[in-house]
Amino acid sequence: MSSLKERLAEDLKEAIRQRDEARKTAIRMVTWAVKNAEVEKGRPLDDAEVIAIIQREARRHRESIEEFRKGNRLDLVEKEEAELAVLQSYLPPPMSREEVAEAARAAIAEVGARGPADKGKVMPLLIQRLAGRAEGRLISQVVDELLSGRSS
Repeated sequence: MSSLKERLAEDLKEAIRQRDEARKTAIRMVTWAVKNAEVEKGRPLDDAEVIAIIQREARRHRESIEEFRKGNRLDLVEKEEAELAVLQSYLPPPMSREEVAEAARAAIAEVGARGPADKGKVMPLLIQRLAGRAEGRLISQVVDELLSGRSS
């Protein structure tokens, strides 16, 4: 069992004891998603895979918050934001735009990318290196800017 899964299990017990609904709901949701993924893969997940699931759930919450705001459902926005905060506590701190740009410059130099046509060489490398620490959208924007000559 991975240490992150153990932490989730302990935190779930604590959330139940403290009657913390947002934490309990968020952790249960992640735990179920992890169990489903383990059944699907036929093996226990490592911490990196668990983090990927937490990121997916966090992204889902952000999308829900956006939709609930559009629908003026502030009660649901509040609930989703509370659960999102719980999920984010399990994720590594996100990288700044400048840190992403620095990593992108290194990857561009490493693969010898010269222009926008070489984005396909750079992105897989960066996504692998920055997994869990930067969103794909930000990585893509920074790479586009660097490869097209606009500095970030």
